[in-house]
Amino acid sequence: MNLFKISVSLLLISNIPAYSADLATLKSPVTAPPSYLWNGLYAGLNAGGTLANNSAVNSTTWNVYQPASNADLTLSALLSGSGSGPSGNAGFIGGGQIGYSSQMSFRGINLVTGGEADIQGIAASGGNGSRWIASNTDNFGNPVSLLSNQKVNTSLSYLGTVRTRFGWLPTPALLVYGTGGLAYGGVNATVENAQLWTTTGGAQAGQNSIMFGNSPYSSTQVGWSAGGGVEWMVFPNVSAKAEYLYYDLGNVSGSIVNNYYGTNLFAGNNGIQNITDYSGRISGNIIRAGVNYHFNITSMPVASK
Repeated sequence: MNLFKISVSLLLISNIPAYSADLATLKSPVTAPPSYLWNGLYAGLNAGGTLANNSAVNSTTWNVYQPASNADLTLSALLSGSGSGPSGNAGFIGGGQIGYSSQMSFRGINLVTGGEADIQGIAASGGNGSRWIASNTDNFGNPVSLLSNQKVNTSLSYLGTVRTRFGWLPTPALLVYGTGGLAYGGVNATVENAQLWTTTGGAQAGQNSIMFGNSPYSSTQVGWSAGGGVEWMVFPNVSAKAEYLYYDLGNVSGSIVNNYYGTNLFAGNNGIQNITDYSGRISGNIIRAGVNYHFNITSMPVASK
């Protein structure tokens, strides 16, 4: 009888560690760290600022008036060359974006690839530039005063991009990426020429003219953009980002017919003085912040056996 009791006691004692392990498993399941997945569709909003680069207008002016004197040729030369253009102009930019990302691992490195499209409006993005040049010359030895002004105004009403993104995850919640692709925008530009011919002495004194011409330009320009940024998964399906982009929308070009209007003793004499061909580049920089909602993200803890 005593031998039976001793055997039962030994059997119970030997099973205590197994029962304790099972009980601990039931009470305290081991969980893996949250997994921030960047796969899937996302959409969000952005806001920031844009700073356009200085873009000098290159112009070439051809004399039309005949018979042409040295003064006529000088007037055309005054409207030729480079240097007239808007100063760097800043504006507020705001809009939205939509994109799709795919997360992968390559040799232990966590990578994210995908594409993004955005569009935003721009406020206060206009810029002005003006070039004044004076000269005094005439074929007939008469003293004249020639004054020339070329004024340029440019503005960007909206800007959109369609870009690829490629990034690295130094931590599951932090994405560092580069981006590049197509850019497009609504460009408005006006180039205005104004010239004043004043004969100040000699037999033709008082035979003066005013020359004027302008060329408004409005179009959707297409170019490219490139930049980079960082994005942080603030919550399981909400991320915040900071981004820099450079955009280049190519050249704006056109022609201006500059008409002359006689004044004083030259009154009633009107016609075409010269024609100006011009071109300038539209480019700039964007610094902005944004927030995205990720539709397919999950970060639920996963229980381990």
